[in-house]
Amino acid sequence: MFPDLTRDDVFRIETRRLWLRWPRARDAAAIVRLAGEQAVAEMTARIPHPIEPLGTDSFVIEARRANAEGESLTMALALRSAPTALIGIVSIHADPDASGPHLGYWLGVPHWGAGLMSEAAETLVNAYFAYAGGTELTSAAITSNAASRRVLEKCGFVRQGSARQSFPARGGERDVDLFRLTRAGWSATRSDG
Repeated sequence: MFPDLTRDDVFRIETRRLWLRWPRARDAAAIVRLAGEQAVAEMTARIPHPIEPLGTDSFVIEARRANAEGESLTMALALRSAPTALIGIVSIHADPDASGPHLGYWLGVPHWGAGLMSEAAETLVNAYFAYAGGTELTSAAITSNAASRRVLEKCGFVRQGSARQSFPARGGERDVDLFRLTRAGWSATRSDG
């Protein structure tokens, strides 16, 4: 799915305020602390609360493996002023239950409300369409998560309806809004800006 350009752990993308880089073993403690916070974890399908540190190590190892093989692209977010300090994750990975690869993300609570996730998600979406030749992306947001829906809409995603989806870490299903972004939709948002 992703080209050779992204398959080396020196790959990074810089934005005005962020570095998007491969996750590293030393990020595990920040993942446990930030993603394991209940306000973050409860909005995700797969992040347990509390997080087991060993599970976080496995996540980092698997993310790096999938990045190296071009199966997905999982990027750690860090402020440009502190490039080694992880503040969140953004990823695009295959989703066998959807029509296209899936955009997923989380951001630590101390960084909410500053537009950082919109900046990160838009950057990864642009990389996917520009470098990986993608044709479409899917995503979903819990219906009560207005901030996540705004991130997707800022990136050009269009709501496709609602559904019940499995949330293994929450022990059941949750109502979600489903989103989709096509290459044509992405191109249109790029030419509008």
